[in-house]
Amino acid sequence: MTRTLKKEGKFNYIEVGEGQPIIVLHGLMGGLSNFEAVTTFFSEKGYKVIIPELPIYSMSLLKTNVKAFAKYLHDFIAFKELNNVVLLGNSLGGHIGLYHTKMFPEKVKALVITGSSGLYESAMGGGYTKRSDYEVIKKKAQEVFYDPAVATKEIVDEVYETVNDRHKLIKTLAIAKSAIRHNMAKDLPKMQTPTCIIWGKNDGVTPPEVADEFNSLLPDSDLFWIDKCGHAAMMEHPETFNQILLDWFKKRNI
Repeated sequence: MTRTLKKEGKFNYIEVGEGQPIIVLHGLMGGLSNFEAVTTFFSEKGYKVIIPELPIYSMSLLKTNVKAFAKYLHDFIAFKELNNVVLLGNSLGGHIGLYHTKMFPEKVKALVITGSSGLYESAMGGGYTKRSDYEVIKKKAQEVFYDPAVATKEIVDEVYETVNDRHKLIKTLAIAKSAIRHNMAKDLPKMQTPTCIIWGKNDGVTPPEVADEFNSLLPDSDLFWIDKCGHAAMMEHPETFNQILLDWFKKRNI
């Protein structure tokens, strides 16, 4: 299903449904379509799902970092006149959600992170020395998932195009360095926001021990595992992901 991208001021975003707002934060190479199942499911369950296009490749190089993206998210929430939002982020999106919550806790009702950076960044931005080799990039894209078939030609083509665009590659590497600089191990114990951690048991990008560490450092978190699942649980096991999250929302009265 093709969603209509709204363009208002400096913001581009998808918005579906009415009710409790869930702001979805995509990852470094993650398109907005990666959250199609989340968008459809929760917009039919009494939630307003909003997916802003993060300015990953359009910020100046000096502002291409986690903190600047978190401030951009804050501006977007203010622009939309929202309060008590749920932030749902995958990979870099999880990190941006966490950093935003650290800076502006009063705006965030709950956090949902899956395959989030913020504690461990081994695979972000690395390994692109053979970026002109399509098969190498295809293999890297497939390694994100437990089932390599999830990495469709469309996904591989998008990653290939990104890493072969010099401008985008420079930004990608800047973000990877920023993610390491903005490690959140010291911040997490002070963050009281209820957090749902949903993780693939077979995540090779942010391994399972990262989820355990998030869960031990965050004061009010619940950790759920999805078996035979890699780095993008909401794409690889959408039905399981959505049901875990809906049950958690019910339990937490969100």
